[in-house]
Amino acid sequence: MGDKKAKHIAIYGKGGIGKSTTTSNISAALGEAGYRVVQIGCDPKSDSTNNLRGGRYLPTVLDSLRDQGKVKLADISVTGFGGVLCIEAGGPVPGVGCAGRGINAAVDLLQELNLFAEYKPDYVLYDVLGDVVCGGFAVPIREGITDRVFVVSSSDFMAIYAANNLFKAISKYAPSGGALLGGIIANGLSAPYAQAIIDDFAGRTGTRAVSYVPRSLVVSQSELYGQTVIEAAPQSAHARIYRNLAQYIAETDELSIPKPISTADLRAWARDWGDRVFEVKSATVRQGEAI
Repeated sequence: MGDKKAKHIAIYGKGGIGKSTTTSNISAALGEAGYRVVQIGCDPKSDSTNNLRGGRYLPTVLDSLRDQGKVKLADISVTGFGGVLCIEAGGPVPGVGCAGRGINAAVDLLQELNLFAEYKPDYVLYDVLGDVVCGGFAVPIREGITDRVFVVSSSDFMAIYAANNLFKAISKYAPSGGALLGGIIANGLSAPYAQAIIDDFAGRTGTRAVSYVPRSLVVSQSELYGQTVIEAAPQSAHARIYRNLAQYIAETDELSIPKPISTADLRAWARDWGDRVFEVKSATVRQGEAI
């Protein structure tokens, strides 16, 4: 399957939203299906690929460049579950430099090492922090490194706020050759109104949710084993969700330029949803009292 041009995919999301879990499970599902996959962790925490490699130590690109100068692919990569090649860009020395610099360094080094030409991956997934889409973290969108972006978001306001900021970056750079949006991956949904909030936000920004991932203990349990759900609980409902998402990413080329909402309008939209949720919860309590 390695003879066609690789799809380079960036997956963004605010810290703690589950983007690394999501990315690793997509990679695992693609690897399980027989594709050649590279996952590049672009978060300074350098933990993107942990669950693909059972938590085994992996030197980051930036640390290796600082310590060794001359770096070989074997120094900065480990083959994980499903044959996924795992690489961590890393971050700066704490308190010094830009956290997004590791992305530039990793991409430059991997091109210098001819990784993409020699390894011939079908998919390259970049797991990118999305709290603030600064110059460094915008590199995969801005400079044509990736051709498509997916954003992981819950129904919480700050996750949606981060997604909307990402939409602003995509809409700015897409007309000049930047990446396009593949869709929203709705993650960690637990409240009954969560999906409706995501769908409403997607409708207002001209985007769409491509997967809904409920909150589940099976994800947490799998991570305690240092594994993806695909490996630890292959017959679970969540494994099916991730396999379906991976299949969607593999087979679908529906990409768009999102229409971000202004910050003022986004806050007004959030207040409106706050009122609606409060009314629903108040009505539930009142009905309970009447029973």
